[in-house]
Amino acid sequence: MRISIGSDHRGIHIKSKLVESLRAQGHEVCDEGTHGEQSVDYPDFATAVCRKIVCGAADRGILICGTGIGMAIVANKFPHVRAANCYDEVMAEMCRRHNNVNVLCLPGDLIGKRPVDELVRIWLSTEFESGRHQRRLEKIESIEQQR
Repeated sequence: MRISIGSDHRGIHIKSKLVESLRAQGHEVCDEGTHGEQSVDYPDFATAVCRKIVCGAADRGILICGTGIGMAIVANKFPHVRAANCYDEVMAEMCRRHNNVNVLCLPGDLIGKRPVDELVRIWLSTEFESGRHQRRLEKIESIEQQR
């Protein structure tokens, strides 16, 4: 899978570990930064990742900031991007099953030292259930087209 990943300074400790882990699993990973602990603006990195999703250069995206909330807000401004802020395995699974989320937002400050590899593995491997959920996504897409 082609995965674009980005974080601000508050998520860099998680991002660097995830990049290594995802590559070791055989995924193609595009690291959009940041690459240091100096304060940066999260919208810049969310934009870089989401542009890859929109143009088809990436299948999925992962964004990390302090709470994950800012990244999710920015990501959901892009057409055809469905981003969700997840902090546990149940949320990661359900956002895929019911919402076909293609951008996972993680809270760098709130996840603590808990490993996120399993959460990301679940998110990557869970299939969209379609059915009644597809109808709902079509309504969301209709709203996007009205903007």
